[in-house]
Amino acid sequence: MVLLWRKCARLLEKSSTWLSKGRPLFHCDRHFSSTDSLERGDNYYDIVISGGGMVGFAVACALGQSNRLSDRKILLLEGAPKKDWQLPEEFGNRVCALNRNTQNLFMKLGVWDTITNLRAQPIRRMQVWEACSEAMICFEENPEEGCLAHIVENDVILEALRSKIPDRVQVEYSSKVEGYSLPKSIDGLVEIHLEGGDSVTTELLVGADGVKSLVRQAMGTQYLSWDYDQMGIVATLQLSEATENFVAWQRFLATGPVALLPLSHDRSSLVWSTTKEKAKSLLRLSEEDFTDALNRALWDESASDPVVQKIHERWMTLVNTVAPGQGSDYRQLPPGISGIVSNSRGAFPLGLGHAVHYVNPRVLLIGDAAHRVHPLAGQGVNLGFGDVSCLLKTLENAVLIGSDIGSERELFRYESHCQKHNVATMASIDGLYRLYSTTALPIVLARSLGLSTVNVIPFVKNFFMRHAEG
Repeated sequence: MVLLWRKCARLLEKSSTWLSKGRPLFHCDRHFSSTDSLERGDNYYDIVISGGGMVGFAVACALGQSNRLSDRKILLLEGAPKKDWQLPEEFGNRVCALNRNTQNLFMKLGVWDTITNLRAQPIRRMQVWEACSEAMICFEENPEEGCLAHIVENDVILEALRSKIPDRVQVEYSSKVEGYSLPKSIDGLVEIHLEGGDSVTTELLVGADGVKSLVRQAMGTQYLSWDYDQMGIVATLQLSEATENFVAWQRFLATGPVALLPLSHDRSSLVWSTTKEKAKSLLRLSEEDFTDALNRALWDESASDPVVQKIHERWMTLVNTVAPGQGSDYRQLPPGISGIVSNSRGAFPLGLGHAVHYVNPRVLLIGDAAHRVHPLAGQGVNLGFGDVSCLLKTLENAVLIGSDIGSERELFRYESHCQKHNVATMASIDGLYRLYSTTALPIVLARSLGLSTVNVIPFVKNFFMRHAEG
């Protein structure tokens, strides 16, 4: 009996050691796969990531650094050519508001310090208000949790991710994909046909190839999408005076929201969503006239409705009587804009899209290939980085139990977890867009009262913040 107990103790000790090193309990020298009997040539990879960009490079970085995936051959196919990069003096016009969950992922990958050493501006306060009334909502940083988000240029994120991809991940630049041959079951491999006649095979294809994803088309999954008939105008702004620029501002106009995101003490980034017709008109303006139009969009009160204002004022008096001193009810004035950085204006179409399924046997979608949202909540790329975190966890768990990383059973875990958060977020953003796209008096009144009421109920605001962070 004593001898049996000692043997069990040694087995448990050995099991704990293997699990702590990220290895499956029952381990063999070569990982098991249902494709082991198939021919693997020199152009075989365990995982192929099709598409670079921020999400594609994040996937390569995360999977490449994983100890549990250390024996897997990983290839990243990037369509753009490789370029040397240096931090430019002036800010780029495409930026992201990285939330705390994304920051945590980047800290795990060793990317966050690289980003902050290059350029990143914290958001300590966010103020959202509308043109039709005095309604507003403010979010403040929590001293225990840190700032609300960081504004970082897309190119800075991309360079930081590139710098942390381990050497064992092969990155092929200027790689143009002509098509994919996908297996109907896990008994086959994915074949990727490249421009020039070459091809590679893989046990798992990760489609990170953006909104017009060829991987998604090859999967044949249904893609629900619609155009908002809007464009997002971006630019780098010069503030009228230097200030502690830690506030993100967003004002809802009848034609769409206009947002100022802090970059430095005297620079902010503009994201102005408006109708296509108005966007084209704004882009034709001189820089001086465009600056004037932007200041009017931030300051003009002509759209304010006196009936809504009066009812709103009385409502807030009642709310403050019932719950005095709650919420961030003080109003700050947005900064004045003295000009825009030359040649920094740009525009892109806005829409919503979502793949009904993210996975098929040995293939999955991630980032914009799976979902696309309106930028009004700044959640687009954060959803993509959330996908990366979920995929990493899914594949590591599959390896831990000795499962096939390309099996639908394992990939469905990734799809289920991601869709639960992504669909809810997308529905909320689309609902906000539609709610603020009308000037109908009853709706304007209802949303104004609702927004200001939420502003004075801390636990409700915290709920929205927690959901935004994933």
